[in-house]
Amino acid sequence: MGAEQADIVKNIPEKAIIVYTTKYKSGFDFLFAHTRYRQQRLPVPQLVFDAEIYLWQPLSRALRICLAYLDELVQRHRIHNPYRSGYYERALLSSSCALLSLVEKKGFYRRFVKDKIDPLRYLIEIQNKTDRPIYLVPQLIFYGKKPLPAVPSLVDSFFGTSHRPGKIRKVVTLIRHPGKIFVELSQPLNLRQWLNQPAYTDKTDDYKALQLRRELLLQHNRHRQSITGPVLKSSEEIKEAILTGETMQRFMKKHAASRKEPIHKIKKKADGYIDEIAARYSPFAIRMLSYVVGWIVNSMFDGAVIDKTGLAKVKAMSQKGPLILIPCHKSHIDYLILSYVLYHNNMPCPHIAAGKNLSFWPLGPIFRAGGAFFLRRTFKGAILYSRVFSAYIHKLLEEGFNIELFIEGGRSRTGKLLSPKLGLISILLDAYRNGACEDMIFVPVYIGYDRIIEEHAYIHEVEGGKKESENLSQVIRARRFLKKRYGKIYINYHEPIAVSEFLAGQPTPFDRMPAKEVNALCRQLGWRIVNAIDKQTVATPHGLVAAAILNIARPRFTHEELMETANTYLTFAMSQDVKLADTFVLNPDLAMNYAVDHYLSRKLLEDASNEKGHPVDQTEYTVNTAKRSLLEFYKNNCISYFVPAAFSALAILKKDAFQFNANDLHEEHQFMRNFFKYEFAFDLDRPSTYEVRKTIKAFIDDAILMPHPTIPDRYQITSSGYRKLKLFAAFLKPYFESYRVVLAFIRANRKENFETKDKLKKIQSLGLQMVKKKEIELVESVSKINYSNGLQYFANKGIRNHEDTEAISRYESLILNYLAVLGQ
Repeated sequence: MGAEQADIVKNIPEKAIIVYTTKYKSGFDFLFAHTRYRQQRLPVPQLVFDAEIYLWQPLSRALRICLAYLDELVQRHRIHNPYRSGYYERALLSSSCALLSLVEKKGFYRRFVKDKIDPLRYLIEIQNKTDRPIYLVPQLIFYGKKPLPAVPSLVDSFFGTSHRPGKIRKVVTLIRHPGKIFVELSQPLNLRQWLNQPAYTDKTDDYKALQLRRELLLQHNRHRQSITGPVLKSSEEIKEAILTGETMQRFMKKHAASRKEPIHKIKKKADGYIDEIAARYSPFAIRMLSYVVGWIVNSMFDGAVIDKTGLAKVKAMSQKGPLILIPCHKSHIDYLILSYVLYHNNMPCPHIAAGKNLSFWPLGPIFRAGGAFFLRRTFKGAILYSRVFSAYIHKLLEEGFNIELFIEGGRSRTGKLLSPKLGLISILLDAYRNGACEDMIFVPVYIGYDRIIEEHAYIHEVEGGKKESENLSQVIRARRFLKKRYGKIYINYHEPIAVSEFLAGQPTPFDRMPAKEVNALCRQLGWRIVNAIDKQTVATPHGLVAAAILNIARPRFTHEELMETANTYLTFAMSQDVKLADTFVLNPDLAMNYAVDHYLSRKLLEDASNEKGHPVDQTEYTVNTAKRSLLEFYKNNCISYFVPAAFSALAILKKDAFQFNANDLHEEHQFMRNFFKYEFAFDLDRPSTYEVRKTIKAFIDDAILMPHPTIPDRYQITSSGYRKLKLFAAFLKPYFESYRVVLAFIRANRKENFETKDKLKKIQSLGLQMVKKKEIELVESVSKINYSNGLQYFANKGIRNHEDTEAISRYESLILNYLAVLGQ
């Protein structure tokens, strides 16, 4: 039992009475709790309701029990009853801890037919008499993490399943595989609060006991499923359930009629689509893959820093409905490490939405066994495929499987999060509306790295190179990565977003919401998820140092200047409660110096000093121009934290005065927020006014700004503040330059029927020409992703070709003004 599990009990008030509940009566469960909880200094159950534990007592105590029963029989002519005598009540109030089983052999018969006392009803009566709250804590003991099979094996029939093993199986597991056995405690139920609910005000104690048992059993079952996953059915059973469903049958008949094709051909296509899409989830394969992934991670990385508190919240929420895990996507390691972490924290591995490009042999079958299901990049024109895929998602949710998807659509080649792709989100919401599950829990997850293994391929693609398709030769060449070290992995979990709660705040009920509102809701949810991931981003020394290297305006700078700039960013990050890498906490200067040495060793940064033996602070550096884009990738890893400050800093500088009013910045800040809406995810609940005020406070704390001594809401730039404002505003320069290139292309382009890929290639070529002619300054602004976002923005503003001269000129003028302020 981990610390998070122990805290569940330790956080219960001291004066409370604790009753652990198990689903089935088991002497082993009591012995486990009695010994293990004592070792962990947790409340130890001294009493077991309706349990015959005489043989476990010392001989003298066993004899006294027998004499007490005999005395009751002789003196009162009845068998001793611990309920009637008040023994259970006295023992419970004195020891403050007990154990109770919810289901036992003939237990229902005794309560319902013979009208024997129900221990839960007895607890309700005690709660009504005592001021001390009674907490019911579900206790689950697991003898393995395998999901329950749809058809039990012969061994299961004789010795019980891993979910409910017989005595022999328990003993054998305990002796041969003790590591498989673990305990989980579920969230406590405060009996007093439960009884005070309006729904139970006028109900009898028998009714309350019945409902209490049902609720506790439901909690036990949901908690167990959150660990082992749902019942595992065969792929053929899943396929049959999807294709023979009434809705799918009706659609296939209609589709066949519309296309004038025989129904058997449509059914054959649908059958083939399921085979193309579906996972072949295998617990054995997952167990083997966990060893392989563990070896890879230990060979290539210096460990993983995992947000255990966030993971505990996710684990608790998984009992309310299927989890939709949505991590950012920077590397192929993402889906491997996330499943690995979940598996080793007693959670089922999710079904993972993967691009069809990863279904190649031999990895395709391995990924399918690990839970991957494959989808095409576009569903355009594939009506039947789209319907089959949606039905498959509906079935996964209906069965209770967790799903993992990448909202960016693919790996980010820029280092920052990409705009959300909403196709899968829309399919999930549609399945929820059609009753696939009671609730659905979106979990934004941040996965970050000190260094990315695919970095060189990314830069090649960003700069206009062709993406190499995944194939077997890539797998073979990947062996060289095992010889290198890539630093640490960081995994953070945002507060889960329950769809039921998210929809409760909408003015129109979801089931009556028109398509246009559903699309808007989907976009809103998508951007909220991306922003939530941004909030969990870990700022690493590599990211802050890369930002400092690129944002210093001069081509040549000293080590002292570099560290001062990096510390400026670090100071701001700390003022904003940014999540920092643990190395910052231990020794910030050492961490940043290590990052500088790392960039020097890889020739991203070059020592330009002419003399040896000079002081370290006076060492001079220049940036390797050919590798600026790689530094830009690492800078962008943490850029989301600095964007609001960059907007505010640029707005201040654009005023071209050493004094300004805060209100004067709001319009400029809002314009930039709209201008870069496809580049960054903004907090929808925090308007520009909030961001400006928050940034000004941070700038005052760092002596960048100073409040006016007499005029309220007016501020002055300090002597050192002007330089620091330039450092913050510099984060935006590559994006302004990229958008300038896009406008130059639109102005010069006379053809309107370019494919998007061809258009981006031509813009890329134009960008390189403009760098050579020094019309733009930064090599990193030659970015295919930036160009794509720029095209999308200007198209949204109605600027599509050279004929929109007036609008083009207006935006060109705005961009040139901003670049002038930035110091071009």
